[in-house]
Amino acid sequence: MLWKSGRRSSNVEDRRGKIPRGAKRGGGIGILILALVGMYFGIDPSIILQSNLVGDQPAYTESGRVPTAAENDLADFVSVVLADTEDTWDALFTKMGGTYQPPTLVLFSDAVQSACGNASAAMGPFYCPADKKVYIDLSFYKDLKSDMNAPGDFAQAYVIAHEVGHHVQNLIGISDKVHALRQTLSEKEYNQVSVKLELQADCFSGIWANHANRVRNIVEPGDIEEALNAASMIGDDRLQKKSRGYVTPDSFTHGSSKQRVEWFRTGWQSGDVNSCNTFNGET
Repeated sequence: MLWKSGRRSSNVEDRRGKIPRGAKRGGGIGILILALVGMYFGIDPSIILQSNLVGDQPAYTESGRVPTAAENDLADFVSVVLADTEDTWDALFTKMGGTYQPPTLVLFSDAVQSACGNASAAMGPFYCPADKKVYIDLSFYKDLKSDMNAPGDFAQAYVIAHEVGHHVQNLIGISDKVHALRQTLSEKEYNQVSVKLELQADCFSGIWANHANRVRNIVEPGDIEEALNAASMIGDDRLQKKSRGYVTPDSFTHGSSKQRVEWFRTGWQSGDVNSCNTFNGET
């Protein structure tokens, strides 16, 4: 991915080296860890998150850990990708007659507190609609490469673009409509809707890749394959098979590997937001 000459975002909040008071380094803490566990057992994590919103600013203690040069280079990369999503969605919102309000991206190490509760690095990257922020511990990218077999800088960019896709859904009201359905649908039915929400975020990440490449020529040979591979490696079927040895499709909340690949590809090939209507018919 050609990124080094790109613009850096001013919407990055660096909390690395700071730990929420009372949190344990490297431990699975807080409500977001419960959400992660719930996901593996077929429970939509948003149910847990939205029922435990907290608005107080956290008190932090210094961990004493200083980021390495490689980590700072990765933070620089994240800032460029975030800026690129800002430019992409600002242009698309303007075209649609709206105004894009970019999210803040929070870098953290080990643990963090958001308006959706506490999280450890084990949670992976996430978007909190309550404070409109994307959270990521950069150590996730090591896991993405080694544990999930999804290396490459474009795979890393795809992860950020997916979370920003959730922010776009939040801005245009799709997320609220989906969460409101939780009161009227069965668990199985709601899981199916949750899958469609996640697949749309994948499609939106493909929209970003399409637009960014047409305007700024960022894609190198092999980049799209990296993103498609990452989408495949984090499909519910693959993760369930790896974690517990069998697959339960009715409990999917993010979509199968095939679905995630197909919807990223749809966004990438079309570049059209209207092509990302995952709620229209079968996914």
